[in-house]
Amino acid sequence: MKKLIAMLLALAMVFSFAACGGTAADEPETTAATEADATVGTTEAVAATEEAAAAGRVYYLNFKPEFDEALQGLAATYQEQTGVEVKVVTAASGTYSDTLTAEMAKSEAPTIFNIGNMSGLKDWDEYALDLTGTDLANELTTDDFNLYNENGELKALGYCFESFGIIVNTALLEQAGHTLDEITNFESLKAVADDIHARSAELGFDAFSAAGLDASSSWRFSGHLANMPLFYEFRDDGVTEQPATITGAYLDNFRAIWDLYITDTAADAKTLSTSTADESKAQFTEGKAVFYQNGTWEYAGLLEAGMSADDLAMIPIYCGVEGEENAALCSGTENCWAVNATASEEDQKASLDFLYWMVTDAEASAVMVEQLGAVPFKAAPESSNAFIVDGNEMLADGKYTVSWAFNHTPNVDSWRATVVTALAAYSADPTDANWEQVVTAFVDGWAIEYNTVNG
Repeated sequence: MKKLIAMLLALAMVFSFAACGGTAADEPETTAATEADATVGTTEAVAATEEAAAAGRVYYLNFKPEFDEALQGLAATYQEQTGVEVKVVTAASGTYSDTLTAEMAKSEAPTIFNIGNMSGLKDWDEYALDLTGTDLANELTTDDFNLYNENGELKALGYCFESFGIIVNTALLEQAGHTLDEITNFESLKAVADDIHARSAELGFDAFSAAGLDASSSWRFSGHLANMPLFYEFRDDGVTEQPATITGAYLDNFRAIWDLYITDTAADAKTLSTSTADESKAQFTEGKAVFYQNGTWEYAGLLEAGMSADDLAMIPIYCGVEGEENAALCSGTENCWAVNATASEEDQKASLDFLYWMVTDAEASAVMVEQLGAVPFKAAPESSNAFIVDGNEMLADGKYTVSWAFNHTPNVDSWRATVVTALAAYSADPTDANWEQVVTAFVDGWAIEYNTVNG
């Protein structure tokens, strides 16, 4: 590259000199040899320039602001190693959709962009290259987080994900005379939890931390726990986009796990409407509860609170569905790479090469794991997050991912608020009549919110 730049500068100086009025007497004697050398030099320069242009360019429109600094560093390293231009632009939080629309209208549009869900895929399908069979796609360890269009084409590739489940203090579990291996479904979870609760005075701790329904905590249940009946209903019915109505086919299973949460605990069910996330977490970190529903994002906070990594594990949320022994954690993402189908072939190749490098290069892959957590690629080093390790092992064992069906919730805040109100009333007085109010909030509330949004 330096040789090429020097050659072009030398040629520019010759042209500049001629343009400034140099005469024949001023010019050096020209021979056939020098003319031949000049011709060869010019040809080499043009060929090198064409080769550089053929390498293509990369314009990565980044969806995750927290990944910006690390991604800029990866881009600079790759550009230095390969000479390929890599531009990274990060959209401000909450503005990605508008930024993508604006940037795609430009002559030099993003070559790599993010599609978050099936609704987003509908908007950007024609702009997304089919990634089926690419080297990048072949590096995946799971297909569970990818987005496919109606033709079965792989249009967006899930490059990181988060998971939630039931976090377990394994030291307390063993102190109570039980092990993780015992818990494989709802029946076995309930047996262990019932035993711990029955002996809580003797043991000095209970089974579950408080299932608080204060605004700081209720999302764990109106969103994440509610995912269980939604996931299995949608799986049965083949739902892949937001439905106008739901049946509540698995709400008995939802009731079973909720009853376990509010019964096998030291928390007073009548006070759950004001019980906070901090209170629930404190009960767990202070060794007052064995089980605590939350996600992979909670790991660092538990260590900061003084818990030992050796005493932490995450298991799936079981609710009594047939075959749930083969379930993994509830996992999902809004982070899926798409490559611009309208970009030049050179730019597409350059973009795929850059992404492939990020997930296969040892140092780059380590940065991906450090920054993003769960990264589903073969070369990814093991995460230090024990919950992510647990999730990866389940996937490696062939267990099915419980995907984030709650992403389809219409008018989500309003729907969840109604469900929380009904859950609070039921928890304070767990009668069949009050449970019917939960069912109404769940099923009828869904249709109401859908119509509110869609007319």
